[in-house]
Amino acid sequence: MDHHDSRRATTRAATGLALVLSAVLSAVTAPPAAAEMSDGALKIGIINDQSGPLSDLAGLGSVVAAELAIEDFAKLHPDVKVELLAADHQNKADIGAQIVRRWFDVDGVDMVADASNSAVALAVQALAREANKIVGYAAVGTTEINGAQCAPTGLSWLHDNYNLVSGPVRELVGEGLDNWFFIAADYAFGHNMVAESDAALAKAGGTKAGAIFHPLGVSDYAAFLLQAQASGADVVAFANAGEQLVTAMKQWNEFGMGAAGQTAVAELMFLTDVHSMGLETAQGLTTVTAWYWDLDDETRAFAERFAAKHGRAPTAPQASVYSAVLHYLTSAAAVGTDDTDTVLAKMIETPVNDMFARNASIRADGKLVHDFYLVRAKKPADLEKPWAYYDVVKTIPAAEAYLPLSESLCPLVPKS
Repeated sequence: MDHHDSRRATTRAATGLALVLSAVLSAVTAPPAAAEMSDGALKIGIINDQSGPLSDLAGLGSVVAAELAIEDFAKLHPDVKVELLAADHQNKADIGAQIVRRWFDVDGVDMVADASNSAVALAVQALAREANKIVGYAAVGTTEINGAQCAPTGLSWLHDNYNLVSGPVRELVGEGLDNWFFIAADYAFGHNMVAESDAALAKAGGTKAGAIFHPLGVSDYAAFLLQAQASGADVVAFANAGEQLVTAMKQWNEFGMGAAGQTAVAELMFLTDVHSMGLETAQGLTTVTAWYWDLDDETRAFAERFAAKHGRAPTAPQASVYSAVLHYLTSAAAVGTDDTDTVLAKMIETPVNDMFARNASIRADGKLVHDFYLVRAKKPADLEKPWAYYDVVKTIPAAEAYLPLSESLCPLVPKS
């Protein structure tokens, strides 16, 4: 068992529902500025998949990212007490809701981050709306979170499916690859991603050859891949993630489908996915990401700190958890209270400038607006250092990356 596996085992053994990490990273005595903190502390909860197919891209790495955010916060506010809790929702909405309800009602958690599963996120969103608690979503794709089911306290820090599909669809349809077939995960995320892709294809002048949906955790993709091959589509787009994408792409290569002329596109791919499938399999795959550890000196410095604790480079969701947690903590400290409305107002009025996002802001539908990057997995021969798997093809400016507010279905958005 390697270091990563042993940490997973520890998580599973905790309670079956939640691993509670009491990370009190400060002196017990609170200063006057912290006098209005309920329970005398700021309490953060990280909830995600820590033992299943999405655990590599977020999981315990998101907990590490939150710990780093608390460490950095403590350097500026050493007397403010912070507690960190973490839980494994096992990709089940009912379990996720049960954990978060207890956090809000019993444990006094002030802010929840991550989620890493669209169905769980939608359940958490309902609780956050009811309890008036802040949630910073990381790897959550469904546009419903900041669309029809938006909540004043639900903040999408990383991406949604519109961000992920609009750029690649425009690029590839413009190159003449205009007929698409989709292999997608059969839950909220996959269905929403295919729907967003349909809309993007229609705008770009492309067509959909078909779509097929697979259960979460399936290990044999042969039937799905053969149907994609039979469609004759120019592009086979994978609307899944983590172990699902890794397994599907390995079998894609085994069947020689790339050599047959079809182009594979990963509509959602993380650095850990490339690591798991290897560059021999991943080479040439394009995807859109909100963040990459090897962008500049600041991202590389964070990656070095993260790897020292977690043994690998950080993914974009993990980096976004760091950013969301730090922004919440610094905003709460600035206003001297954990009152949700007061802290939220400070978070909205304060631009986000950190190693994750530059001059980013939270708009009316709860989305943190920042740049994205179209990246391509390198050829094995071009790998110069560990985990440096991407070539950045282009920067997608924030102005192009997001659904215009005028088209938003979020009822919080003022209507013109």
